[in-house]
Amino acid sequence: MFKRIMLASDGSDHSLRAAKKAAELAKLNADSEITVVYVIDGQTSKEDVLHNPNRTVVEEKRKMRLQPVTSLLNSENLSFKLEKLLGEPGPAIVDYANKNEFDVVVVGSRGLNGLQEMVLGSVSHKVAKRVKAPVMIVK
Repeated sequence: MFKRIMLASDGSDHSLRAAKKAAELAKLNADSEITVVYVIDGQTSKEDVLHNPNRTVVEEKRKMRLQPVTSLLNSENLSFKLEKLLGEPGPAIVDYANKNEFDVVVVGSRGLNGLQEMVLGSVSHKVAKRVKAPVMIVK
């Protein structure tokens, strides 16, 4: 059913809950593969480099942000790969998802209230509106 699963993750508690649901979906099909997509926006990238000019340290910090998600997937013995993208999270996730023909995209929701979502827009809302595959938003 869901063989190619994309999980959008930023290492937050919301994305860890989404990872748990992606793992449940992957267990339904023995040959499923999860692609964990982590988007580094311009501001985050700039701050990372300003606080740590050593590229190895920056990469290690980014890896640590995703450690709860990768540990979960490893503990479940699931096949996954990690893709790091640069750009604004919403459009970058949509573009990657649409170019790679996933069976489902799983993303966490930050739980913005109606006004916040209307003013700011949410990544999960942008993904749900623009990705061609089914999207699971995990609260």
